Amino acid sequence: MAYPEKYVYRFGKLHTDGDKSMKMLLGGKGANLAEMSTIGIPVPPGFTISTEACQKTVNNQMSWPETLDKQIEDGVRHIEKEMGLKLGDRKDPLLISVRSGAAVSMPGMMDTILNLGINDRVVEALIAKTGNERFAYDSYRRFIDMFGDVVMGVSHEYFEEAIEKLKKEVGVEQDIDLTAEQLRELTDRYKAIYRKVTGHMFPDDPMEQLKFAVNAVFNSWNSARAIKYRQISNIHGLIGTAVNVQAMVFGNMGEKSGTGVCFTRNPATGEHKLYGEFLLNAQGEDVVAGIRTPSDIDELERLNPDIFNELLGYTHKLEAHYKNMQDIEFTIQEGTLYILQTRNGKRTGTAALKIAVNMVDEGLLPKEEAIRDLVEPGHIEQLLHPQFKEDALNGSTILGKGLPASPGAAVGKVVFDSKRAEEAEEKGDPVILVRIETSPEDVGGMSSAEGILTSRGGMTSHAAVVARGWGKPCVAGCSDIVINYKARSFTNGDVTIKEGDWISLNGNTGEVLKGKKELTNPEFGKEYRRFMNWVGEIEDMQVRANAETPEDAETARSYGAKGIGLARTEHMFFKPGRVKFMRKMIIANNEVERRAALAKLLPFQKQDFIEIFEVMEGLPVTIRLLDPPLHEFLPQEEDEIKEVAEELEVSTEVLKDKINLLKEFNPMLGHRGCRLGITYPEITEMQTRAIIEAVIELKKSGKTALPEIMIPLVSSMEEFRNQRKVVDDTAKAVLKEFGETADYKIGTMIEIPRAAILADQIAEEADFFSFGTNDLTQLTFGFSRDDAVKFLPIYMAKGIIKQDPFQVLDEEGVGQFVQAGTRLGRMTNPNLKIGICGEHGGDPDSVNFAYQTGLNYVSCSPFRVPVAHLASAQAVLRKRRSESPNEQELSTPFTG
Repeated sequence: MAYPEKYVYRFGKLHTDGDKSMKMLLGGKGANLAEMSTIGIPVPPGFTISTEACQKTVNNQMSWPETLDKQIEDGVRHIEKEMGLKLGDRKDPLLISVRSGAAVSMPGMMDTILNLGINDRVVEALIAKTGNERFAYDSYRRFIDMFGDVVMGVSHEYFEEAIEKLKKEVGVEQDIDLTAEQLRELTDRYKAIYRKVTGHMFPDDPMEQLKFAVNAVFNSWNSARAIKYRQISNIHGLIGTAVNVQAMVFGNMGEKSGTGVCFTRNPATGEHKLYGEFLLNAQGEDVVAGIRTPSDIDELERLNPDIFNELLGYTHKLEAHYKNMQDIEFTIQEGTLYILQTRNGKRTGTAALKIAVNMVDEGLLPKEEAIRDLVEPGHIEQLLHPQFKEDALNGSTILGKGLPASPGAAVGKVVFDSKRAEEAEEKGDPVILVRIETSPEDVGGMSSAEGILTSRGGMTSHAAVVARGWGKPCVAGCSDIVINYKARSFTNGDVTIKEGDWISLNGNTGEVLKGKKELTNPEFGKEYRRFMNWVGEIEDMQVRANAETPEDAETARSYGAKGIGLARTEHMFFKPGRVKFMRKMIIANNEVERRAALAKLLPFQKQDFIEIFEVMEGLPVTIRLLDPPLHEFLPQEEDEIKEVAEELEVSTEVLKDKINLLKEFNPMLGHRGCRLGITYPEITEMQTRAIIEAVIELKKSGKTALPEIMIPLVSSMEEFRNQRKVVDDTAKAVLKEFGETADYKIGTMIEIPRAAILADQIAEEADFFSFGTNDLTQLTFGFSRDDAVKFLPIYMAKGIIKQDPFQVLDEEGVGQFVQAGTRLGRMTNPNLKIGICGEHGGDPDSVNFAYQTGLNYVSCSPFRVPVAHLASAQAVLRKRRSESPNEQELSTPFTG
């Protein structure tokens, strides 16, 4: 039957409506189920309810759009036809699963319900048909648990307490040790819990169960945990989740059945070997929830080589088809293999690089696609995280050893719940989140923690998958420790660790160590160097660094920075031995005294520039003249005022009078930037002399320095012209004095909206522009960066703004000034060099915006230079793809 609006899309052997390109409509899971159905993968049939249906239902107070109920009924008939079974039938009953599936993977964040369709009549039909009473009641009690928890808000803990109590009564340890009769008893106890908590009998009608389940999945899109995960993972622009309704296949029918999760390559290291876990006589949630510790996938090869080889064949086929490492869920029902899901697998930074390089070497895809699709800027950032020093672990007390679920080194104080982890992050305290097992409710704490430790669960548990996706070190399934939430401690029998004690996690080995171990900077392997060489061949927008010390400059250059985009001279004045002269200049009573103090600062400034020019020889160095208000250099506390007054040989009263005189109601808008240079041109003269003398000294030693002198905070042509003249006159005088010539540029930092609007005027005399997006953001929003922390989290939680504008460039507002300033500036000066030197220079989205706007470079902190390199190359490749509409879409970003 044709419907005016289509909300349900079928998949299966007989009929499939969708494919992998429909991810935004069908969600990642639904699109891939449809795709697998068309390429011959054994997928249980089903249908997907679109994200549009979710959006309309949620927006209409959970009222379904017209015809959705009829389309769902048609979808159920489709499954019944393919399976030869019927929902609710007393002879050949069909059971179905209901799962969420957004366009971007959100592991464990939304809801799943298995075994839907079972009731007192159906359970007897299952027993009659299979002869397996234990399987039938195991499926029934699982359904009551999941339906009660997900749909009706009956806490899973109630059901967990009931099963633990029954196991204790009958003297068994594992769920699988319960007999059929005991599971029948457990099912009755679950029903009693459901009725006591909800006040209703457990629903009997399968179609009623299905409607409740679909609504529960729709509702889970806006659950607190899902919203928090999207915020942490920077996921935006999605309208809702799809709902996948699929025929159940059963891994809990006995020892010839099982379920598992596998990756086509190792998601922690990138090794080209099948990696995963499985459980016999279990359903899928047992593996991903970490309820039982599973067996390694290699054990499946020993137990059932035919099934293992069949699975291996499908993994090869799926990886070749998607041209990406795949994360696959499978079920074995009485010796028959089914693939329930495939998606591009989450991986660590180390694994991402190795997989990308290996896949190119294997001929699976060209290096351009590997750069565009297989490695995220966040993966590169992960590699820059510290590791343990080689000798730091010698003689360490090992508290236990678990599974190395996510590599890296983590050091922090122990906390046992997510709330305390989040509170600790707000205070700046590093913590390790310790849980028996994590659940989706823990995502906030997992994000806040330095690392994660669980005593249960495997390499594909919730903790492991989320930690790898976020680059958090994780040790999972550490059964050597026993956690006591009430006592807020854990012990290995010999040593007890209490909340607040320091521990260290080695995510590479799975070791849990007592105490705070020393960390060191990372080392990069051959895959990193090869990959970044490819990146360098692609990018055509330069990456510079923000640096004002030789050490930072060396780091930046080692990471491939093509110059320094921002050297903040005020940072140099705070070094030992020189802040005294800066203060003398500030408290001076006249120009003569100011010049005398500045003359003492000149050699320090000159040496600073010499050292940076030497490191960056042959590359441009943009030096920002003095920017902050002068009061920042003076003490504020009584004891400090007294101490500084003695050092400056003035009375405390004189110093206090000067401090009071310099106080400003709003320093951000006060006497700073070019305003200082206009008021006290001798400051600009001293800094210019130091720069030019440094250039001359290097030239005499045969080295080339390329200074770019940047005048901060201009708002008019007249301000820039005033300071340019001071710089030019001073530079020419110094060069004449030494009988030398030198190249230098004079430009400005565009950080005031007025300057962006008048950029065509300023560009008449400026050699370059650098957008100072930190202040430009403050002045465009009217937000103080220091004070906005009080309300920005609330704004983001309420959806008033999507992202922190001080971390990700606000393209709608601030971006308009950047684009206007670029366009107007180049109208006057087509060769005007333009960059960004605010914090946004290292943010991948902002780098992409800078490239699309036509900037020449971005500048960021030294440790973000490799991240910006990759983001720059990916911006080029995305643009090429958008300009070639006929290019085949070979893969989707693996976050989906």
